[in-house]
Formats: sequence, C-alpha cells, structure tokens
Amino acid sequence: MGLFTGTEQSYYEGSDQGNYQFVSLNDIITNFVIIYVGEDKAISKVKRLDVAFHAQRALQELSYDTLRSEKSQEIEVGPALTVPIPHDFVNYVKLTWMDNSGIERVIHPARKTSNPKALLQDGNFDYLFDGSGNLTAAADSETWGKYKASTASDSTEEKDSYPEEDQSYGRRFGIDPQFAHNNGSFFIDPIKSKFYFSSDLTNAVVTIKYISDSLATDAEMQIHKFAEEAMYKSIAYGILSARANVPEYIIGRFKRERAAAIRQAKLRLSNLKIEEINQIMKGKSKQIKH
Repeated sequence: MGLFTGTEQSYYEGSDQGNYQFVSLNDIITNFVIIYVGEDKAISKVKRLDVAFHAQRALQELSYDTLRSEKSQEIEVGPALTVPIPHDFVNYVKLTWMDNSGIERVIHPARKTSNPKALLQDGNFDYLFDGSGNLTAAADSETWGKYKASTASDSTEEKDSYPEEDQSYGRRFGIDPQFAHNNGSFFIDPIKSKFYFSSDLTNAVVTIKYISDSLATDAEMQIHKFAEEAMYKSIAYGILSARANVPEYIIGRFKRERAAAIRQAKLRLSNLKIEEINQIMKGKSKQIKH
C-alpha cells in the first residue's frame, strides 16, 4: 500500500500540497519504537514518553544547523518603532526593508546602543521605590529616546555612490559598515522581547527572517525525509547516553552513527544543483568548460 492514500484531485484541490516531503514527529516516534525497541534490538525497553522527549530534543538541535528551520514575517513599522519578537523566535537570520521595486535592502544591527532599564530617581539622585519596596523604572530609557531622535531621515534609499559635485570622496575609508549606508538599523531587547528600529524606518515594510526550533505547534513538528535517519540516530544516542549501565563502546558507536547521519542530511538538504553552481561561477567571471 502506498504512502499517499488520497486522490490526485483531493491533493491539488486541498491545502496540504508539498507535505509528502515531510514526516510528522509522531510518526518518527512510532517508527523508532518499531525499529529500535524490543528484545534483540538496540534498546530492550523504553517508555514512549522518553522517546518523545529525545525526539523533541533531536528536532530542536537539528533545526538550528541542519534543517535550518527558517521563517519570515513581513510587517510595517509603526511610529513606536518597535516590533514584538515572534513567538517561536530563537535567533534572527537577517532583517530587510522593501523598496518600491520589491527589492529587499538589508538592515544592519546597531551594536553600540540598547534600551537599558531606566531607574527613576528623586531630586537627590536617590532611587524611587513603589509601595512594595521595589525599584521603579521608566517605560523607556533615555538611551532609546536619543537613539530614535538621532537617526531621523527622510530617505530610505540605499546610497552606493556619491554625486559628482560631492567633495567627500575617500572620506568614508575605514568607516564602520553599520554607519556606511542609509538602510536604517535595529537592535533587539531580549528582556522586553522586541525589535527596536531607527526612525528612518518609520512606515517601512520590514521582513524579519529568523530561526525557529520547530516546536511551537503540532503542525510545525515535522521533519524533512532527507533528515529522517538523522532523527532516528539522534534519538537512539540520546536515550543510550542518558543511561548509567550502557557500555561506552555502544554509546560511541551511536554517536558516530549520529554524526554520519547528520552529515548526510546536511548534504542532501544543501540542494546544490550543477546548473546553479555553473551560473554562479559564470557570474564570478570564471571560464566554465562544458
């Protein structure tokens, strides 16, 4: 019996196109128990709950470097110049704003500013406390306020050259790249879980590309078939390495098998095509012989 049980019409008229390339985490757990657990198998006995835990940990780790579970959100920056961090955010890949031609312009991080907790003080510079004896703080810091005020600009066009009448040729030599463009800037406040943007990005359409750990919802907990074997090896290694009486050579064997499976998954998921490599090399003015 085939793995695809529907009709071609139900597939093309439905909403799950492309899902055949993925395996759900629940199926991974079920398959693992069938393949690895039992008498005369790698793991004689294990609770399904333990398998589920190590499966989620394996998916989490693989999502960072192998599966590269990247997501994106497009949002317009309002007058507050802040955007909440996505609910399943782990780290950002890059932030861009869209120009009138639909081209994405990279927004570089501002590494020399932040929004620290601004403690309130009285006229004698002593700290102020609330009724419970806790320190009081302002909603936003003076650092953030000055950052907003100093980055105002009417232009959101990337400038790559000087006009002929400009007399500042060569003056940008050695400048820090984050100050060498007009694409705006941002920084992240992990405590308040927000992106903070410079004021020249007001009303700009910004795309946030970020890495997720793929554990946010049941629908997201699925694995590409290219990485299925890496999941099984990672789960087996996680279970065996957590036990006290497993011989070291057994643990070492599964560790090596896990590493080999992850390398194979990375190669498969790299999706390199000869035609694309050929085109890139031509773009680098390299002579390609067929």
